Amino acid sequence: MHLFPVHDYSLVVRHDREGEVCSKGAFNSCAECIVSGPNCAWCKKLNFTKTGEQEAVRCDTQENLKTRGCSETEIISPKNIQQATQKKPLTSSSSGSSDPVQIMPQEVKLELRPDMPETIELKFKRAEGYPVDLYYLMDLSYSMRDDLERVKSLGSEIVRVLQEITGGKGKARIGFGSFVDKTVLPFTNTNKEKLKWPCQDQNVQCQPPFGYKHVLSLTSEHQKFNDMVSKQFISGNLDSPEGGLDAMMQVSACEGRIGWGNSTRLLVLATDDGFHMAGDGKLAAILDPNDEKCHLDRENLYTKSNLLDYPSVGQLAMMLDKSNIQPIFAVTENVKSVYTELQKMIPKSAVGVLSGNSDNVVKLIKDAYSSLSSSVIVTHDTLPDTLSVAYKSNCPGGDKPGEEGICDKVGIGQEVTFYVQVTAKECIKPVSFNVGPRGFTEKMRVTVTTRCECECDDPPMKDNPHCNGKGQVKCGTCSCEEGYLGQRCKCSAGQRDEEQLRRECRKDNGTECEGRGDCVCGVCQCHETEGGKTYYGTHCECDDEHCHKYKSLLCGGNGRCRCGKCECNPEYEGNACHCKKSNEQCKTGQTVCNGRGTCQCDQCQCSRGYKEPMCLTCPGCTVPCQKFGNCIECLAFAEGPFQKNCSQACPTTKVKVVDRLTLSTEAKKCEVKDSKNCWMDFTMEELQGFDNYSVEVLREQRCPEPPNIVAIVAGSVAGVALIGLLILLIIKALIYIKDAKEWKNFQNEKKKSKWTNADNPLFKEATTTVANPTFSGE
Repeated sequence: MHLFPVHDYSLVVRHDREGEVCSKGAFNSCAECIVSGPNCAWCKKLNFTKTGEQEAVRCDTQENLKTRGCSETEIISPKNIQQATQKKPLTSSSSGSSDPVQIMPQEVKLELRPDMPETIELKFKRAEGYPVDLYYLMDLSYSMRDDLERVKSLGSEIVRVLQEITGGKGKARIGFGSFVDKTVLPFTNTNKEKLKWPCQDQNVQCQPPFGYKHVLSLTSEHQKFNDMVSKQFISGNLDSPEGGLDAMMQVSACEGRIGWGNSTRLLVLATDDGFHMAGDGKLAAILDPNDEKCHLDRENLYTKSNLLDYPSVGQLAMMLDKSNIQPIFAVTENVKSVYTELQKMIPKSAVGVLSGNSDNVVKLIKDAYSSLSSSVIVTHDTLPDTLSVAYKSNCPGGDKPGEEGICDKVGIGQEVTFYVQVTAKECIKPVSFNVGPRGFTEKMRVTVTTRCECECDDPPMKDNPHCNGKGQVKCGTCSCEEGYLGQRCKCSAGQRDEEQLRRECRKDNGTECEGRGDCVCGVCQCHETEGGKTYYGTHCECDDEHCHKYKSLLCGGNGRCRCGKCECNPEYEGNACHCKKSNEQCKTGQTVCNGRGTCQCDQCQCSRGYKEPMCLTCPGCTVPCQKFGNCIECLAFAEGPFQKNCSQACPTTKVKVVDRLTLSTEAKKCEVKDSKNCWMDFTMEELQGFDNYSVEVLREQRCPEPPNIVAIVAGSVAGVALIGLLILLIIKALIYIKDAKEWKNFQNEKKKSKWTNADNPLFKEATTTVANPTFSGE
């Protein structure tokens, strides 16, 4: 069976009185019409379309169809269908019920028309006494020693507070786990002795380091919590950041091992330091990313701590949300700012400051629970791209649509309403997703299907005369029997189906017959033009009324219009045949536009950046000295890379060797090195055409002189000798200066000495005098 399309496909946008819009296009059936836009309707009235009448189409807004004679009973405009199922009513207390209900409805089935949104009312009511599961995840690095001693006795108090905040009617359970860090360098000291005893103080009980250890599954026996925690000992590692995100990922992924139930799930992370995250594992050559799976062995130890990288914040946030776990970061003041930033990236989380020994942790949990439970955030699972969901609420500030529905300060027993708007962007297969408040296991199940077919309820009539006895009427158009095609099934298809015939009526896969004709048996039957002529061409793409005009005349009166283009008389040219063919105003001598353009309508159309009127100058062009260097070397000196095929490689270059360059105003001087590293001096003057130059080359090349070896050696020896002489003179001068200074000091000391003529008290004169008999005294 074949459904022949409507035969007017020009794209028209219509507006009805209410501002609704239906984009009109090449719709082949009622189904294609209603999925084309949320405001489109289909008229199933027989003989509603008329050959050649473009405005009379079946697909339009309801108001436009009515104004053109289609009654309301003949208009097909399917709406959305919503079916809600409430298995259990809302309950305000858990008394008498082990499973209180806080959302309504629990299940909704939607049949959506594409692009037509449907709104679901989701009611939420906080039940008094709703069960609470709290898992205490503690950092056991050495700096948390005092905190561990305090936590060992907190089990009863934490359970009491949890029962108190749930109204004393709910079930409160508590569990415990601990973490340190990955046991590899640089996170942990891998010395054998340090792996056995990582603590600094030898007088404290200490256990070997580990990544994450699950100690106690969730239980209502608070004494068991105290007993198990009392058996825990402190440990240690090297760096300050700890493996907290690693441990939180395992707590979220190992849902069965932890024992999470249908309850409000709280995860308390107690630490005094920051955290490692994705990428830090590379420091220890751990390259495999975190796989978001549970890896606990029989002893409840995280087995892949040293094999998988830390999770990213995004991974952890997604896993916590998926598991409906609300984290409470109980941290010391020094890292509060770090975890405050982390809180912004993890929905439904809280931060509290621990005291020095964690003695305020119970109050911290109570305050955080009150804050988290009074804030209701409604969201959904991951959706396909073909669906979109937006939220509003009846809470203050909830009137603007957003990606989440938010209500703050919701008290126990208070009922709030969220408006969930679901839109299917196109026809899709059935898909289901969950909608519900974060931190609660209760969800509303939403199943979406799309309404992309028309229910026309046409009475069965075999061999309907409207369809030439060869088909049945469906939604106002003929669905032909096999072997027949056409608007009234008058065309015998042979071996071709209707889609093939319709493709033959489309040019470049566009609109059938360009919106100017009817497709009949694969052939376009063209309509009349506005001027009373007929469109023509294989796809009615041509007419002879829409060409350029000159002086209000089609094709300037100097040609004829043919398929939208002017065919000029032999002596005329231009897109409107508005000028005579002539090159007289474009010539310089015998050359048109200096060989750098074409002459159109007695004006040069220049190429390659040359400027009108005669394509003489090129302001943006540079003289190609380097480009023609090889050609000039081979033509002037018979050397260089083009030496063997010079004439073939350089056919447009004319070279003249001269003893002296003559510089004209048009010539440009160049200096280029040749293959022997000598400088060539030449001038280039551009001739007509492209890359055509007249070159004058200076006969003498400027080659660098070879080095003077004798002068270099003599100079080197003289330099060394001079340097040696200077060094000796400097040394001699320093010695002289030193000696002069010492002599001067000696002279100064000598002047300070005092000499007297007094007799020496030890001197005694001789007692006997002997005269020399031979001494004459002369």
